[in-house]
Amino acid sequence: MVFTFQPPFWAGLSGYVAEMGSAFLCAALGIVPTVRHADYLASWLDVLREDNRAIFRAASAASKAADWLLARHAAAQAEAAQGDTGERLASQDGRLAA
Repeated sequence: MVFTFQPPFWAGLSGYVAEMGSAFLCAALGIVPTVRHADYLASWLDVLREDNRAIFRAASAASKAADWLLARHAAAQAEAAQGDTGERLASQDGRLAA
């Protein structure tokens, strides 16, 4: 097993990336969040001011993760729709043959 060292700033920033990604997903899917993303994200402002590029790296990582999840969601919906269509056609064929 290989362990890599992350400075505390970056180790903790993963939570910020996850929260930002969650906010992106809620917005994209039309979900009204039950948590206050903005308040949590704002709590990171002092930390992010120390590295003026950190917010851009975090937003990029969150966006990539959200895009990946949304693509999987779309694929699953398309697959489910195809399955529903196939089941309807099979049942119609069965009724016609009977």
